[in-house]
Amino acid sequence: MASRLSFTPIPDFPIPVETFPKPHQRFPCLTFTLAPPTSYSSKSISSSRRGSPPQPLNAVKEELIQSQSSEPTHDSKTSPPSSSKLILVAGGSGGVGQLVVASLLNRNIKSRLLVRDPEKAISLFGKQDEETLQVIKGDTRNPEDLDPSIFEGVTHVICCTGTTAFPSKRWDGDNTPERVDWEGVRNLVSALPSSLKRIVLVSSIGVTKFSELPWSIMNLFGVLKFKRMGEDFLRNSGLPFTIIRPGRLTDGPYTSYDLNTLLKATAGQRRAVLIGQGDKLVGEASRIVVAEACIQALDIEFTEGKAYEINSVEGEGPGSDPQKWQELFKAAQAQ
Repeated sequence: MASRLSFTPIPDFPIPVETFPKPHQRFPCLTFTLAPPTSYSSKSISSSRRGSPPQPLNAVKEELIQSQSSEPTHDSKTSPPSSSKLILVAGGSGGVGQLVVASLLNRNIKSRLLVRDPEKAISLFGKQDEETLQVIKGDTRNPEDLDPSIFEGVTHVICCTGTTAFPSKRWDGDNTPERVDWEGVRNLVSALPSSLKRIVLVSSIGVTKFSELPWSIMNLFGVLKFKRMGEDFLRNSGLPFTIIRPGRLTDGPYTSYDLNTLLKATAGQRRAVLIGQGDKLVGEASRIVVAEACIQALDIEFTEGKAYEINSVEGEGPGSDPQKWQELFKAAQAQ
């Protein structure tokens, strides 16, 4: 059974990249602010180097970011992160990951991105103050890239890495489901500190039924099998986890857009959210909804140690309201 509530939009996405050399490098990114709702707001960006003049960004219309925090923000130079969290986002420049990062920035939550191509991340999110966003070059497929220093101070992790189910250009450079969804997840989980408060892993519906039709068709090249192997490794790791299994992803990826565009992303009419357990849901899921579900699950205690399937349907949604999301997750467990 599934629970249903409504939702409003936010942003995210995934993409492939290349491997990276050591030592690990941190790349400066940008800090930005949004004005309170019901108006257009301009963003100011400050370089990580002091003294650089702010660069204006295009105005962002409030009604397009209702799913983000509605509290007024302050100048990025003077506003410290609004949370004690430091969230590592693996795959932060991909389809879901882009939206996760944009939403964390909008909430003024400090994040650290683990990406294969830092320049792509900087083109998406701008040059940010390291107190707000850090970009680190690394590839989860390569254990040697996952130096312990990457995880220093990290309190939470959202893993949004992925590739295509069928052979495509994205498979170039050994970017296959086995390497990304199984070996990459295993390597990342193995490298995480035991002090971690929660890791949220984005997986897929159908992972428990990959030998049955129609899932066996999607699994012709092993994507569901390898995602399930990644899930099982995480379950047995002893780390506190939540698994989010979306349906077929829609809305994005916005692979050539900037931060403003990400914040304007909407789920159209499909803003309502269905959450289930037991791998029974069949349908589509907006990447915007999936990104919000990942962020919300970090703070809902009873989601620890559980897997949830998520779909998007027509109707109004929970937006970024924690109480509504808590009700959705709780109702899914009660069915």
